[in-house]
Amino acid sequence: MHVFGPVPSRRLGRSLGVNHIPPKVCSYACRYCQLGSTLNMSVERRNFFDPSAIAAEVEAKLEDLRKSGDPVDYLAFVPDGEPTLDLGIGTLAEKVKAFGVPIAVISNASLIGDPEVQEDLMQFDWVSLKVDGATEDVWRFVDRPHKKLSFDSILKGVGDFASSYEGHLETETMLIAGGNDGDEQLEALASFLEPVSPAVCRLSSPTRPPACPDVACVDEERLAVATATFQSHGLNPMILNAYEGDDFTRTGDVRDALLSILSVHPMKEAAVARFLEKEGDDPALVERMVEDGDVVKTDWRGDVFYARNLRNAKDRERY
Repeated sequence: MHVFGPVPSRRLGRSLGVNHIPPKVCSYACRYCQLGSTLNMSVERRNFFDPSAIAAEVEAKLEDLRKSGDPVDYLAFVPDGEPTLDLGIGTLAEKVKAFGVPIAVISNASLIGDPEVQEDLMQFDWVSLKVDGATEDVWRFVDRPHKKLSFDSILKGVGDFASSYEGHLETETMLIAGGNDGDEQLEALASFLEPVSPAVCRLSSPTRPPACPDVACVDEERLAVATATFQSHGLNPMILNAYEGDDFTRTGDVRDALLSILSVHPMKEAAVARFLEKEGDDPALVERMVEDGDVVKTDWRGDVFYARNLRNAKDRERY
């Protein structure tokens, strides 16, 4: 399954997710990644799946949701890895736009220096680019990029894209304590983003178990400092730390639907329980999935989270 949800999104309302990257192909190995460690570091753009087949899956899912009266605010490209690594993302975007639902993509911006990537992203109504730091040392420490990536190319690409893009542009910064939350680091980041002038600058700290267990969340005081720093540069910062809720939806087989969501969106124990109870499914199913090795269970900051075990995902070895 390449389509999941709808899921509650802190950015996009009710979004139907499109997963067009196999687990977990990415150009970064971010310390805070909620999906766990990167399994396949790559900067090579490739065709992973057939865009026509995924578009047909999206169309069928939208039709099911329309029949049931379940609203969808966005089609969100939020896959198991970096979405712009998909050479077919532009073709897929063009196909699904025909269904009349706004389309969004959340990118780590690592390939934004490539004019062809910029051209593909132009097709989206809503684009979020990750910018975790405006100096190379911070970028390398927090995002742990592929060795072939150029930091200067990324910064230039963000500016070039912003100057031409006519849709809704946001940036997103994940703050981790001792990593990129210092006064000088925040000032450098705000200074870089000022001429980019995104509609919104999202600021957050990890809300789900991170890839590196030593990652520490920033406190409210540092979030307040970050907000004030961005505002002093005429930016529009928004804190992204609120819990998005438990209103997850499924169609089709419950096990497949749950795995599709957990691939890209780890869920709290209460959210999984509600997900299963809504359709009268066996509440013990998720524990059996843990026993089978398809799902991992983690205690983090007083909550229990479930996530798909991407090391066990069936598509991984093909790439």
